[in-house]
Amino acid sequence: MKKVAFVVLLVCGAVVSLSAQQITRFAVVDLTRVYSVFFMESGPARQLEQDSAAIQAEINRMTVEIRELQSAHLDAVSAGNQILALRLQDDIRGRTEFLREFHAVRTAELESRRRTLAQSDEFLGQIYSEIRFVAEREGFTMVLDLGNTPGILWFSPTVDITDSLIQSLLARRR
Repeated sequence: MKKVAFVVLLVCGAVVSLSAQQITRFAVVDLTRVYSVFFMESGPARQLEQDSAAIQAEINRMTVEIRELQSAHLDAVSAGNQILALRLQDDIRGRTEFLREFHAVRTAELESRRRTLAQSDEFLGQIYSEIRFVAEREGFTMVLDLGNTPGILWFSPTVDITDSLIQSLLARRR
């Protein structure tokens, strides 16, 4: 009887000891992927993409004009019209330089807008709030950014909550 009581006491002590210890569960999130999916669903990001498409259309239009001028230049050269060929060559050079500058300036502007939007307090706050919500819901005590943690050499896919986070963010938006 004393042995049974001792074993029961020992088992109870072990259970109490184990329940008192908090088991740390880690999760990883690929924030780059979250940004690319969730960010592209936001209104400002869609506007940025529309602006980017409009700029690309303008670049394409200018490129077609330059090609047409190059064709006209070749025709003028083959026709022996040196004055027209020189004028067209100068026009091509000017338009090509303008196109280069236009492309550089617009690309820098779009990249700056993209960075500002991705780093806005509202956007980041929403993501971090949702990370906390998903981690608490799924029982994780620590979440690491997979892209910014070079110390992670391996992880089980079961701790990757990236898809859950994206789905949760998209669900809240709707």
